[in-house]
Amino acid sequence: MELFKSNSKIAFMGSRKLWYALSLTLFLVSLGALFTRGLNLGVDFTGGVTVEAKFPGEAQPEILRRGLEAAGFEDVQVQNFGSSRDVAIRLPPPEGKTADQVRASIETVLRQVDAAVVVSRLDVVGPQVGAELRNSAVISLIATLVLIFIYVFLRFHAWQLSLGAIIAAIHDPVIVLGFFALTGIVFDLSVVAALLAVIGYSLNDTVVVFDRIRERFEANKRMQPFEVLNQSVNQTLSRTIMTSLTTLIVVVVLLLLGGPVLQGFSAALVVGILIGTYSSIYIASSVALDAGLTAESLFPTRKKLAIDDMP
Repeated sequence: MELFKSNSKIAFMGSRKLWYALSLTLFLVSLGALFTRGLNLGVDFTGGVTVEAKFPGEAQPEILRRGLEAAGFEDVQVQNFGSSRDVAIRLPPPEGKTADQVRASIETVLRQVDAAVVVSRLDVVGPQVGAELRNSAVISLIATLVLIFIYVFLRFHAWQLSLGAIIAAIHDPVIVLGFFALTGIVFDLSVVAALLAVIGYSLNDTVVVFDRIRERFEANKRMQPFEVLNQSVNQTLSRTIMTSLTTLIVVVVLLLLGGPVLQGFSAALVVGILIGTYSSIYIASSVALDAGLTAESLFPTRKKLAIDDMP
């Protein structure tokens, strides 16, 4: 099945400056949101307590909040999710209490409200552990970008393609982070996993286009780079769109039916797939073109020895 003919002639490279402007706008808005609003970090990174519980009848968030405050907890956040019987509770890192004491205190308060309550999740993360996880997440993202640059360079022997791939790889997660900063959705370790998946997904699409670019240059080294890149993106367009659509179907269902536990993970994937598809079509190849990609970049010719230099 093909959504687009392989010989379509959409002028992707001709409109690249327009898409540069759109990407720059999204990128700057995302950076602005990150610096002004910041991310709503989950307890994975800040430390604290996360509780999810189901009551047999309608839950009473205000009663739960007062009960937890009476037990010595501060800045208690209690809200319904999914249904009126489900509640999510977030607490800052408790001081002077062990994880077992915190769990016991919270369960006691919940059972005082309703003895039939079912606690489906109760996580306690210390502030030191949260800081270590945050640092590990940053290091993993940076290491991923460095390895992408090395991989693309070694595979295609052209720094122009590596530059295009790395800019697209930075472009995608920053916009996803901006989305989280603007919406206030909780940012936790599952979202970091989604970001890494988004980078890999986008890179896979980009490499498919780059493979076609190399094939077209190999078939006709005299063809203008502008035409080669246009043809390559057009010839892989149907595959790119079909892959994105089939993946989105699964991820959107996960977003709608996966519940609050998977909300951040699935939202990051939905936004990331959309942005990653767009960047593999418009950003990675366009940057390589403007960086001076030619057939010589991919297939360097050996310089002939001058007669005087021959032994």
